[in-house]
Amino acid sequence: MLALLAPLLAAQAQAACTGVVADRGARVWHAAAGEKAATLTYLGHASFLIESPEGVRIVTDYNGVHRAKVTPDIVTMNNAHSTHYTDIIEPGVKFVLRGWDPGGGVANHNLQYRDVRVNNVPTNVRGFGETRYNGNSIFVFDLADLCIAHLGHLHHTLTEAHLAEIGTIDIVLVPVDGSFTLNQPEMIEVLKQLKAKIAIPIHVFTEETLARFLARAEERGFGVRHAPEPRITVTRSDLPERPEILVLPGR
Repeated sequence: MLALLAPLLAAQAQAACTGVVADRGARVWHAAAGEKAATLTYLGHASFLIESPEGVRIVTDYNGVHRAKVTPDIVTMNNAHSTHYTDIIEPGVKFVLRGWDPGGGVANHNLQYRDVRVNNVPTNVRGFGETRYNGNSIFVFDLADLCIAHLGHLHHTLTEAHLAEIGTIDIVLVPVDGSFTLNQPEMIEVLKQLKAKIAIPIHVFTEETLARFLARAEERGFGVRHAPEPRITVTRSDLPERPEILVLPGR
């Protein structure tokens, strides 16, 4: 049995965000004068511009509508839905990472570009009477001594195998609509599974939807904070002790 599990465990170790240790949730890092920072700008719906200390630019859920004012180096697309992907890629993009395999297999990305590493963890998508297995990916971005996960169109809670592949997450971009993706109570269970210090709502749709999610999160022990601008800069020392929902304007 151990021999059969060895290749899977090796793959999970390779994919997981760096800094993961045996007791999940602890990492060794050095907060010093030159502490690294990641910048996240909410572009709308489920799209973010993520910028690394060396200036690598990533746009998540690249869809042709919610575009950044700068050309990204890397674009990710979690799900093959019209509001979450496009085949029209602007000139200058170096890497296009789709969260599904158009050929019907399983998407597998493990990209190292300058000071950024990006990998994906496939999940299933609930359809009309059917399930698209491996039709969505959680993308994990390892940069600036931080691990950032974008859950995409997540439709189920996570298994231990998913958690092992994902690794220790510091910031998670979480869909909160509660209908097109996973229902809100179970999505909060996913946040409890991941144990990220900061969760940023995406896929919001209405203020009422967001209010319901925030109320449920507070009941489960999360703090709630509203940022004044859609752009934040985060270092490891900025991570709160108590996990919080950080709401960015621009939905």
